[in-house]
Amino acid sequence: MSSEQFDLVVLGTGPSGGTVATKIAKTGKRVALVDSRTFGGVCALRGCNPKKVYVNAGQLVDQVRRSEGKLVSDVSVNIDWKQLHAFKTEFTQPVADKSEQSFQDEGIKTFHGVARFISPDTIDVVGSELTADRFLIATGGRPRELSFDGAEHVTRSDEFLELESMPDHVVFVGGGYISMEFAGVVARAGCRVTVIEQNDQVLSGFDPDLVNQLTDSLRDHGIRFQMNAKITGIEKSSDGCLHVHLANEDSPIKCGLVVHGAGRVPNIDELSLSRGKIEHSEKGIAVNEFMQNPTNPRVFATGDCADTGLPQLTPVANEDARTATKNLFSDNLRQTPDYGDVPKVAFTIPCIASVGLSGESAHQSNDNVKVLSDDTSSWGSVRKTGSTVAGYKILVDSETDEILGAHLLGPSAEETINLFALAMKFNLTATDMKSTLFAFPTFASDVRSML
Repeated sequence: MSSEQFDLVVLGTGPSGGTVATKIAKTGKRVALVDSRTFGGVCALRGCNPKKVYVNAGQLVDQVRRSEGKLVSDVSVNIDWKQLHAFKTEFTQPVADKSEQSFQDEGIKTFHGVARFISPDTIDVVGSELTADRFLIATGGRPRELSFDGAEHVTRSDEFLELESMPDHVVFVGGGYISMEFAGVVARAGCRVTVIEQNDQVLSGFDPDLVNQLTDSLRDHGIRFQMNAKITGIEKSSDGCLHVHLANEDSPIKCGLVVHGAGRVPNIDELSLSRGKIEHSEKGIAVNEFMQNPTNPRVFATGDCADTGLPQLTPVANEDARTATKNLFSDNLRQTPDYGDVPKVAFTIPCIASVGLSGESAHQSNDNVKVLSDDTSSWGSVRKTGSTVAGYKILVDSETDEILGAHLLGPSAEETINLFALAMKFNLTATDMKSTLFAFPTFASDVRSML
């Protein structure tokens, strides 16, 4: 067994771990970087970036088809899944090929394998003991374990992204981001799609009224929703078909593929955190306002594995990384994250977006909430793209004119929501936004009409 000493050992090579490792190495510190999978992280290899390639394909096909007889007359467009997969690989493979070498070029020593703490200042990685003055845990998230019989037949999102063809019928387990984003693409590829959700609403983190608008539209495009449904088991027949059994349903759903979209949890179970005296829970590694663990001060955590109470999003991980970089070797911890109101987007077709308080939260905390909302499907900006669904809900304090929350559905919602995030961070009022002259005709210019 080998043993090495470092100033910093980083676990995880995603947007926060890789960034911190590189920045600390540039200061002259001896840094080690550990990953149990291909270097590069979930976002670049198995998440945000490749997902967006697939969503772009679905959105392109969707706009052409709904523009028939308006913008175009020839709508013979189709998704070639093998071709789409090959194009996606143009974005992921260079990361997989070059990431580890780029870290090594910065003087960082790289290790492959699962890291396990054996004491508060030492980890084991496949027989190599690494001792360090500081540790950064940035191991991200992983799919939640499924408890029903036959769960081994469920395909995870990273495996889904490696498929070169789609069967006639695809079932998605859960109605979160992963399911709802991929379901729209698969449906536009001509497949039957069923989404099984154990609650009465998909996309639970978004405004219920806009979600209802979205799901009604998706039903019109052939996506079937099984709400308040519980999977009791999945069986695979000799012909390769999967049979999904639901409680209180006599007949199973027969399909060719079942995809895991039932949520993600912090990827920390294999780290032996208790041996490192690192406080943690099912929500992740405990951190204070400096991203430092309270029970082992040599340990910091960032991103999806840190219990910050914030959404598991790449911008949050990036801000965590900025904070941790400043604090890791500081004699006087001062730097705290400046998240502001974090916008979130589900890249459904069309997109749904949100920033700030939900309607329920706003009314619970404020007696002066003014709700501005409308179905904008018939607005000129939306109709110019062809027929689609769109809407908004803006929450404003009627006394102070403060924007409390913004919720958008429709074309360019993923971009327009950033205007509200900017306004809320810098305390611009609803009147300030309404008085701003935006370029016209754009979706941003619709903000004035919303307010």
